[in-house]
Amino acid sequence: MSSSDRRIFLSLLAALPLAACGFTPAYGPSGPARGLLGRVRVDDPDDKLSFDLVARLEERLGRTRTPVFLLSYEISTREQGQAIAPDNSITRYQLFGSADYTMRDAATGAVLTKGRVDGFTAFSAIGNRVESKASRADAGLRLMQILADRIVTDLIATSGRWNTP
Repeated sequence: MSSSDRRIFLSLLAALPLAACGFTPAYGPSGPARGLLGRVRVDDPDDKLSFDLVARLEERLGRTRTPVFLLSYEISTREQGQAIAPDNSITRYQLFGSADYTMRDAATGAVLTKGRVDGFTAFSAIGNRVESKASRADAGLRLMQILADRIVTDLIATSGRWNTP
């Protein structure tokens, strides 16, 4: 048996347990998350962090003019100093964040699923004010992307219970 034939055989053999357990790709033709794309209206942002969160959610879920689902969220963040220089100045911060989210049916307003996601990132405060401010803003953007990705992952994971495409 040639090396490439062996690889194909082993690949098929490895895929067999997935086929036997009823594995279905989330966005596949009969996947539960298929009906999410382009059907979710996210609440409007009211500050920079929520703008970044909504931008990432819309990037992952698509924008819609005719929503089937309404996604609301509430963000909370806090900073904690991580590195202290000999002069007692803080040179590195950790930014913690969480987002509580609720998915509702657009027609009835019924709550379909809700949850909370958490994440953290860090940034350096070394340099002048402009550099520190840019570093803090970048950390906020990264944190919102982490939270949005986790919200989408939760929605995909639970969509089999409440989404009927």
